Amino acid sequence: MEQKRLRSLEVCAGAGGLALGLERAGFDPVVVLDNRDVACETLRLNRPDWDVRQMDLLDFDPADDQRVYDVDLLSAGLPRVKSSAATNRPRGSDVELRLLDATIMLMHGVQPRALLIENVPDLATSDQYLDARKEIAAELVHLGYSARWLVVNSSDYRVPQDRKQGVLVAFKDRSADDFELPPAQGPAPSVGAVLLDSMASRGWTQAAEWAAGADRPAPTLVGGSWNRGGPDLGPTGSKRAWEAMGVNGGTVADFPPPADFHWDPTAGPAHMVQLTVAQAALLQGFPADWRFAGGKTKQYRQVGNASPPPVGHALGLAIRKVLDGH
Repeated sequence: MEQKRLRSLEVCAGAGGLALGLERAGFDPVVVLDNRDVACETLRLNRPDWDVRQMDLLDFDPADDQRVYDVDLLSAGLPRVKSSAATNRPRGSDVELRLLDATIMLMHGVQPRALLIENVPDLATSDQYLDARKEIAAELVHLGYSARWLVVNSSDYRVPQDRKQGVLVAFKDRSADDFELPPAQGPAPSVGAVLLDSMASRGWTQAAEWAAGADRPAPTLVGGSWNRGGPDLGPTGSKRAWEAMGVNGGTVADFPPPADFHWDPTAGPAHMVQLTVAQAALLQGFPADWRFAGGKTKQYRQVGNASPPPVGHALGLAIRKVLDGH
């Protein structure tokens, strides 16, 4: 018998990675919110049947759309708070923490059966956010929810990337201690294995040679700031990891290498391959047919800031197991 579909409310949806993974786990969103026009365009391109709203989370009132009342899941891929590795970030986490608080306050009106919030690992583990976790726990207990923080690595779920995520799950009328992540699904595929066909798609003769050396998962893809700069693959440490695989992480390409591209990583960045947006999306676990709106920089921002769909799928299955009482 086909498993019953459940209802969800998705806020701060971005390019839809978390929502897509949850959809695969059986959750259909009644409303999807994001404040960026380009993200909403991406969502509508891929899921024209979804009710996508471009609006700030702080402006959303559940009373305006009572379909969100008592949904099975409220899920939020919130903007990243400042992590300990981002010491030079020009602004703190005030805006991001306000959105976190707004998500918890949304629980009053929505009263979902379960809550899922995804962010950086530090939000779940660092003393820097201990007070925030205590306040959230107190509010959730007040509302009748049992909550739990944990950290997951997308590489455990066949995403070719070392990407750790901090996660909060909470349940109404059921214990969060019943929540168990599905076991790791084996070693993550390598960058070379995932991208070989794409790299060879224009006849590049050294694609197999490059792929043999790109024999490990990718470092964490970073979307970067929406307010400045062009697309690149992350901070200095990430770029060094990419260089070790013969990839120039300082930019993002428009197309895969042409047939006559001479790859020689010892000759400097100009002779290293560059990833395309589509290739970065594959490394995030998006399906090849998922389209991204906007120009190259905005597309890459969406990809780099996304939650990998396979992680959303794994989390969704584990949440369903608790909700179904299994």
